Amino acid sequence: MTQTSLLADRFQALADPTRLRILALLRLMELSVGELAQVLGQSQPRVSRHLKILSDAGVLERRKEGSWVFLTIADAERVEPMFALVDCWADEATQAMFAADGARTDAVRTERAEAANRYFASHAEVWDQIRSLHVAECDVERAIDGALGKRPLGRLVDIGTGTGRMIELFGPRAAQAIGIDRSSEMLRLARVKLEAAGINPSLRQGDMYALPLADAVADTIIIHQVLHYAHSPAAAIAEAARVLSPGGALLVVDFAAHDREELRTTDAHIRLGFDDAVMAGWFAAAELEVDQVEHLGGGELTVTLWRGCKAALRQQRAA
Repeated sequence: MTQTSLLADRFQALADPTRLRILALLRLMELSVGELAQVLGQSQPRVSRHLKILSDAGVLERRKEGSWVFLTIADAERVEPMFALVDCWADEATQAMFAADGARTDAVRTERAEAANRYFASHAEVWDQIRSLHVAECDVERAIDGALGKRPLGRLVDIGTGTGRMIELFGPRAAQAIGIDRSSEMLRLARVKLEAAGINPSLRQGDMYALPLADAVADTIIIHQVLHYAHSPAAAIAEAARVLSPGGALLVVDFAAHDREELRTTDAHIRLGFDDAVMAGWFAAAELEVDQVEHLGGGELTVTLWRGCKAALRQQRAA
């Protein structure tokens, strides 16, 4: 296929009222196929056909999360000129149609919020029990803020994002925020929380051992209270290092080594915290240099922050 025909195909993909409505909606928020069908008042098969055309044209991206498929606009820099053209040429009737569709997304937000509330209510007791064992969350978050420093965060990746708390706190400081989690349920909760906070990150379902990201694309990576669930923390750190760009920083926040054996049964913890030397060894094996360690005591469990940096290109070449 020639570049000219590819360009023509992309313009052809836009030449449909429903597909223009879909793009206008996805500018507002990520939506599943079912949610798009709900807002557009069309059947899911029909909406899916339109989505395939847009996806084939490279205008949007599809991400599967469990039994759901979520849609988002493709690379913003690449498609922004297209939206500039749409905004310039849209007449009053088209703008009114886009606005009406946008108003109907309130129902989607409400349904997501209700589902989130049900999930939180059913799990609150377990989460509160774990929190009671260590220093207050506000102290942990303050320490994370200090460890990240005042430098720009660039492209931020939160591995095991859960409900999106790290992105809620630090996403506004990043050029782009990406949250990755294995749980489609958690990602739906994160969407609700971050939407309410006015933050629009890229949320993706993925495994910490095989991140859905290319090499060296992240400037800052956070792994917050995730590794004690990992069968192979060393492999997870190595995979994070693969994604980290030269000069970038990885921050791991987790429990120091402890002997609360019951947490394996009650809360599915696989690892009972981590020793500093062991963590430093995993960082070194991933070609990361630990440059900060901070212990937060005050509870039955100690929370530790380990920060490591990836050597800059100049240093790597010198080696």
